Amino acid sequence: MGYQSKGGFMKTLREVEVGKTAKVSKINGEGKVKRRIMDMGITKGTEIYVRKVAPLGDPIEVTVRGYELSLRKADADIIEIE
Repeated sequence: MGYQSKGGFMKTLREVEVGKTAKVSKINGEGKVKRRIMDMGITKGTEIYVRKVAPLGDPIEVTVRGYELSLRKADADIIEIE
């Protein structure tokens, strides 16, 4: 999965396996969507632990900055990770 970006092939939060931790490298998207994600504490350099994924793949439950958060697949797709 992933997508081609200026710097090469990037991986998104949606692709991280359950039980793994990833570091945010960039948040794509614009306006309200990007602002909402940043307001949840997901910013560049933040580590995100993927706790579980719902049976049909949506939502994804993660731990960010010590609290649990559920993200839609569409939101997880715009979060690039290292």
